[in-house]
Amino acid sequence: MQRASRLSRELALLSTEPPPGISCWQSGPRLDQLQAQILGAAETPYEKGIFNLEIVVPERYPFEPPKIRFLTPIYHPNIDSAGRICLDVLKLPPKGAWRPSLNISTLLTSIQLLMAEPNPDDPLMADIVQYKYNKQLFLINAKEWTEKYASQ
Repeated sequence: MQRASRLSRELALLSTEPPPGISCWQSGPRLDQLQAQILGAAETPYEKGIFNLEIVVPERYPFEPPKIRFLTPIYHPNIDSAGRICLDVLKLPPKGAWRPSLNISTLLTSIQLLMAEPNPDDPLMADIVQYKYNKQLFLINAKEWTEKYASQ
């Protein structure tokens, strides 16, 4: 019951006061199945891209973080080919930084920031660590992927 009322409040806030470039909504009849869209930020290789994400809210939310993954392919060192995201706030301690005080809006904003500022020291995709060694090549590839997969 607590989970349902919290999710309802979070979704209402996301629809009335969404973070810039982010939208989130319930996908279907179940409150624990959500969809989100993140717009690629200006002056990043993801600019003008529209990235779709899937959010599955676990039974133990907010004591356990939601499972979030990209549905839109994205060329990023911290996001794998299945759309899984390597981000500390998406994991429970001690390896992660999830806290019950965080919410879906905060998580989506953190993902948006990760898109703009990849973390090359914690790559999920070893072949994309070129971000650290050849940023120009990374930017070219990321822009191509954005045009190919995230343009509407």
